[in-house]
Amino acid sequence: MPRILVTGATGFVGRRLMKALSAAGHDDLRAMTRHPDTYDGPGTPVGGDVADSDSLDAALAGVDIAYYLVHSLDDADFERLDAQAARNFSAAAAKAGVRQIVYLGGLGADDGSLSAHLRSRREVESLLSEDGVPVTALRAAIVVGNGGISWEITRQLVKSLPAMIVPKWATTRTQPIALDDVVRYLVGVADKPQAFGRIFEIGGPDRLTYIEMLRIAAQVEKGRSVPIVTVPVLTPRLSSYWLALVTDVDVTTGRNLIDSMGTEVVVSEHSIKDIVPGDSMTYEESVRVALAERSAEKA
Repeated sequence: MPRILVTGATGFVGRRLMKALSAAGHDDLRAMTRHPDTYDGPGTPVGGDVADSDSLDAALAGVDIAYYLVHSLDDADFERLDAQAARNFSAAAAKAGVRQIVYLGGLGADDGSLSAHLRSRREVESLLSEDGVPVTALRAAIVVGNGGISWEITRQLVKSLPAMIVPKWATTRTQPIALDDVVRYLVGVADKPQAFGRIFEIGGPDRLTYIEMLRIAAQVEKGRSVPIVTVPVLTPRLSSYWLALVTDVDVTTGRNLIDSMGTEVVVSEHSIKDIVPGDSMTYEESVRVALAERSAEKA
């Protein structure tokens, strides 16, 4: 079995990935975190920070496969920070002899219309391969799962508000995917030579507008629809302050996410199915799973 390192091992995707890798029989696992003393999941915790290149050598020593699941979305200077972090990791991975980096990026056409957030994800994807380590990039839109920021925005809006006024960009289409399916794909591409140096688009079966996602979530959560009115003028800045008011998402993170919501992000190719076959959950199914996991967590 290969030795695997997961960065962001305590994050939304990382902690679920660590459990899935362990369940799949990978017993040589490292969980990279800035606070290894407090890590309580599967595998061996190792200290490391992608912003500190000197900390990466020990974390990556002897590693065959490295998952890169970190970003700085909550920082106003996230583009510069994420680019430098990717350069640091690329160089350290090459030095350590890593044979595959697996990266979870963002969907979106390379046509010049990407938001700063999505442009940054695309830049990181490129920078990770700068020193010659083959990168397997999985591009996803909204990941639906308990604790995910994008899902939490939806859940809290639906739970808190009897009705909603939303900006015109809420009619943009996206292709949400369940957290379980993201993790299934991440595990499935590990150590697969046919996935080395390739980009895959991943998504659930439903292409929905943000309004449709809110309505489905409301029906599942409340058993009824929520009135939604679209208005032509509601800037990303105003929208981010509104989100910070009615949810627990901070203004900077909200603004960076909202900037991306005017861009249609849907899957245009399905080659991932050749390597990791299987059907994905519908959006409604993923909402039910996320809500059930939240209830179990609170019980």
